[in-house]
Amino acid sequence: MKIIPLYLPQFHTFPENDQWWGKGFTEWSNVKGANPLFDGHNQPRVPLGGNYYDLSQLETLKWQCKLAKQYGIYGFCMYHYWFNGHLLMEKPMEMLLAHPEIDIKYCISWANHDWTDAWKASDRPPRVLISHDFDDEQDWVNHFNYMLPFFKDKRYMSENNKPLLVIYIPNLIRKLSKMLDLWTRMAREAGFDGLTYIYQSAASSFDHSWDHTLFDYGVEMNPGYANMAFQQRRSFGLFPRLMKYSREIKRRLGIKRSLVPVSKPKEVGHIDYDAVWQNILRLRPASERPRMIPCAFTDWDNTPRHKERGYVYDGVSPEKFKKYFQQLIRNTKQYYSTDMVFVFAWNEWAEGGYLEPDEKNGYAFLEAIRDSIEL
Repeated sequence: MKIIPLYLPQFHTFPENDQWWGKGFTEWSNVKGANPLFDGHNQPRVPLGGNYYDLSQLETLKWQCKLAKQYGIYGFCMYHYWFNGHLLMEKPMEMLLAHPEIDIKYCISWANHDWTDAWKASDRPPRVLISHDFDDEQDWVNHFNYMLPFFKDKRYMSENNKPLLVIYIPNLIRKLSKMLDLWTRMAREAGFDGLTYIYQSAASSFDHSWDHTLFDYGVEMNPGYANMAFQQRRSFGLFPRLMKYSREIKRRLGIKRSLVPVSKPKEVGHIDYDAVWQNILRLRPASERPRMIPCAFTDWDNTPRHKERGYVYDGVSPEKFKKYFQQLIRNTKQYYSTDMVFVFAWNEWAEGGYLEPDEKNGYAFLEAIRDSIEL
């Protein structure tokens, strides 16, 4: 079984973040600045030993990869940010490519959404910080040529001589079929048999306005995917209502408002961890293309970014995660046409989803992964 966590590279400084969020901003800025918003709220999250690492440092990357391998992680799906040739947070992945002695598999997830200041724009429409022109066909060529050295790396994940390429929200790309045709031709010219295309966003899964069959796989990107799947089946509302957490959806998912505020009433949304995992374990993939890749999640709490506008999953524990993850492994073997399992996430500290050790649970989530794949 190939366990593949999502990997966020935003743990080092770069000029654009300095400009948009303030000098020295990294994801740790949100993590360190978090406060408990209700009694028992697990904030701020603290990495084990206060290891607020810097991903521009080679030793940090080596530590992460060694730790992942030690606990049975197959490789990382690394977020990649390309805005018509403007790269953001490229340092960790480029550093990995430059150091073939680091023993880890990896693949690219092109996070192709615009960047906005939505974290801070609570009282006004978000401002776009950087965006894409997906219609620029020369940019398609340039982008493929940038990714090609990664595809050629012997550590890069591949299936049947077709490197894996994840696109986060493909339905944003108006000429998607034409772009993928070009990239497939370029991959074949480079000596591959094509590319293995995977889409990731839960929103993409439930948007039926685009051709999903252009992709080999889709990711059941949890926890959002399971929530959306079961709400859609019960016909509680259209997709936009799902995204807004309608009253009926909140009731059915066990979402409630904070009942015990620390200092003043908060509006944090609460969702039951066990209920969502039960929905994840009830998922059964369709037989037709694209094949679905199951996805586990360790935890979710995005209040470090969104404060009282965020959502928290209640009842999280490494012991529960282990029990559910073991069942997901069994489900994967029985129901899915893949040996891949994605995990949210390796290091999404500001959204509460991480496998890296912290002060509260130590290595318990990693131990749950290791013990589950050894069954």
